[in-house]
Amino acid sequence: MRRNLIIAAAGGIAVIVLMGVGAYAYFFSGLRTSPSSLGLSASPSASAAAVSSSLAGTWTVTTGSLAGYRVQELFAGETSKHLAVARTSSVSGGLTVTGDANGYQVSSIKLSADLTSLHSVDQVVGRNVTQRDGVVSRQLSVQQFPTATFIASAASVPGPITTSQVDVTVAGKLTIHGVTKDVTATAKAQVIGGKIEIAGTMTINMTDYGVSPPQVPFTTVDPTATIEFDVYLTRS
Repeated sequence: MRRNLIIAAAGGIAVIVLMGVGAYAYFFSGLRTSPSSLGLSASPSASAAAVSSSLAGTWTVTTGSLAGYRVQELFAGETSKHLAVARTSSVSGGLTVTGDANGYQVSSIKLSADLTSLHSVDQVVGRNVTQRDGVVSRQLSVQQFPTATFIASAASVPGPITTSQVDVTVAGKLTIHGVTKDVTATAKAQVIGGKIEIAGTMTINMTDYGVSPPQVPFTTVDPTATIEFDVYLTRS
């Protein structure tokens, strides 16, 4: 009997040791990667960029668009944080452009992202990061609030957009989890391949939207998140 207990105890210790080794590889290996921030594609040549003498008209979000979030995680026992990144290609919306090559005014700006299709795109060796997606979905209550929406009434765009990338700052309202807050998006825009491309970010504190930082075992999640987007629009 005593021998059986000793063998059982030894087996239990071995399991614990193996779990410890697995946990070490899981959290402390440092073998983790995160994709670069979303940004504009390669700048087009002037001839390729100029789709017409004027960009005036209604533009609608089309395929190739992406939106998502970037948030810092700190694994237990680590000193350097890991950047968790999730994205969705289910983006919709549009805007209206008036003006001419000397300068444009943009109005009726609306961008929406389907939060139910958010999926993690970073990597951590020994960890299935897609398990995070379920936690995030519950924290965001996506069954009740399936979309995040940014709305802005107006923005100014410098005229050279038809031949070069331009910087754009847009103040608007972001709705997540049924809560709407004022935000400012910092972006770059260009005309490429007959489309308008706009890529940028906005920084939020998730607690402002009634969302608690996801509770993940052995992991502390920052409440500050960066919302990023890279959208393509075609003339309607």
